[in-house]
Amino acid sequence: MKQLKQLLLLMAIVLPALSQAQSVAEIQKNPAYLWGTGNGATLKQADDNALAALVSQISTNISSRFEQLIEEENNGDTIVSNERVKSVIHTYSSATLNNTHRIVMQNEPDAEVMRYIKVAEIRKIFEGRKNKLLDFVTEAVKLEKNAQVADALRYYYWAYMLLQSYPDGNYLTRKDEQGKEQLLVSWIPKQMNAIFANIELSVASVEQADNLQSIVLNVRYKGEPARNYDYSFFDGRDWSNIYSAKDGTGVIELPGAARLDKLSMKTEYMFEGQATIDKELAEVMENVTPVAMRNSYLTLDLKEVRAKADSLTATVQEAETHNGMRFLAGQQADTCRQLMQKVEAAIRGKDYESLKPYCTEQGYDMFRRLLQYGNARIIRQPEYKFLAYNGDITCRSLPMSFKFRNNNRVFVEDVVFRLNKEKKIDELAFGLNKPAVDDIMNQTAWGDTARMVLINFLESYKTAYGLKRLDYIQSIFSDDALIITGSVLKSSGVGERQPLNKDVVKYTRYSKEEYLKKLGYIFGQNEYINLRFADNQIRKSGVGGEVYGIQIRQDYFSSNYGDTGYLFLMVDLNNPKTPVIHVRTWQPEKDPDFGLIDLSFF
Repeated sequence: MKQLKQLLLLMAIVLPALSQAQSVAEIQKNPAYLWGTGNGATLKQADDNALAALVSQISTNISSRFEQLIEEENNGDTIVSNERVKSVIHTYSSATLNNTHRIVMQNEPDAEVMRYIKVAEIRKIFEGRKNKLLDFVTEAVKLEKNAQVADALRYYYWAYMLLQSYPDGNYLTRKDEQGKEQLLVSWIPKQMNAIFANIELSVASVEQADNLQSIVLNVRYKGEPARNYDYSFFDGRDWSNIYSAKDGTGVIELPGAARLDKLSMKTEYMFEGQATIDKELAEVMENVTPVAMRNSYLTLDLKEVRAKADSLTATVQEAETHNGMRFLAGQQADTCRQLMQKVEAAIRGKDYESLKPYCTEQGYDMFRRLLQYGNARIIRQPEYKFLAYNGDITCRSLPMSFKFRNNNRVFVEDVVFRLNKEKKIDELAFGLNKPAVDDIMNQTAWGDTARMVLINFLESYKTAYGLKRLDYIQSIFSDDALIITGSVLKSSGVGERQPLNKDVVKYTRYSKEEYLKKLGYIFGQNEYINLRFADNQIRKSGVGGEVYGIQIRQDYFSSNYGDTGYLFLMVDLNNPKTPVIHVRTWQPEKDPDFGLIDLSFF
């Protein structure tokens, strides 16, 4: 047995060496290989040219499998353009192609390089693309069920674009909920059209201010408020920037003099700007012909705006409260409502100094930062709810839109105000969406304090990035926090809380100081940052008292960058006034080996 193992080990060492020992001529004559050569003044230039030649060979070898890219006609027959296929092959990561074998035939200054690959290995190049598009489809199905319209359409369309760049894309299938195999090339457009058909837009209210008409939209999906929805509209001359609706509320801004009976609307589904979060996806979007979805266009009737606004005013459902939490009513609610009316008047009249006596120092600083966050506007008459606990009061919420001059983005946020025991504004936050708040509030076993702190913490965390509160972020991270960015995780063994298995996966780790320095640079380079949370899953740790693991799908938008992925935070809430983050990890996608990092890792 020992001799057999030694023989196998020897073969493992010798065979690759023998393989690489083949001459250039032998490889070029062997039909089991595809190859390309390149010349250049430098090795890099020659290597790039060799890769380009190899790509051309791969394209010719598999062009017949790209039926979905058919675009030319020859004597009445449709054919696949080899140049088109070549451009698609270029969208596969350079790292993948660099894993091909290389032989330097001649060194600089007249360098010559050959790149080659086994024909049998070509299939592996495309497996990653296939897995990614199938993951996108799975994500889209889940998001559609949650009425996350923008997210579902985004992932369906991105999957469809990746499908165009996958050989045999016409034959790739997945099982639907009934277990029936569906061809993705026809099933994905069908799913997208079904989403378009279930979107309902109506007018909730109209406000006229500063020669601007602000039309507030009710956005419903299958009869329920859409958790998110992105759209643009035609103002008679051009299409608007992209607007984002949240929890069934959107806004349209038109010149005050505009008198339109109908408004053409377009549901956003391509999300080309956000595609830059993934280099591979961005290259595909550039090289594959975009698909125009006719059903993405809607018409909004503006004739009976007032009547519709009266009949479609949304009702805010109160969450059930327990123990010490209660909604204020009567005189107590009236006092808080009068304060919020002062806030509204200060924003509408741009008389910000008038609010200073009603704020703490921190509260006024955050109010000032809020108004600097884009061109801030109140988009409709709010319907406040005041939740009291331990002497503090949370006001939910003031609906506002934020428009940025140097970017084609408009965000809608529900701004939450927190009042201290003296009923002064002490803090502001961009609110979580209603399903996320309800999900936490329904966890009655956690107790009132934990639930309130979790909601406040997540909203404050989200807002700190938007308002660039580096001081707050610094205060909530433990000095020895484990801060990891990447799709995988492996601990260095340093710090206060480490993974139990130190060799789970790889990682990119930052110290608290390094992370804050990087974050400060990002804050300085961006006009705006906006975080969008969805699918929060929260678990309480079995040890350490009030320690919670928070797993959230996060979309990150900024003026020069965007990404999407999974955020995990392990937070210590034993002192409710000073929450501490011990672990922060971010994954761009689920790891194929272990999925998502969660509390079980620590």
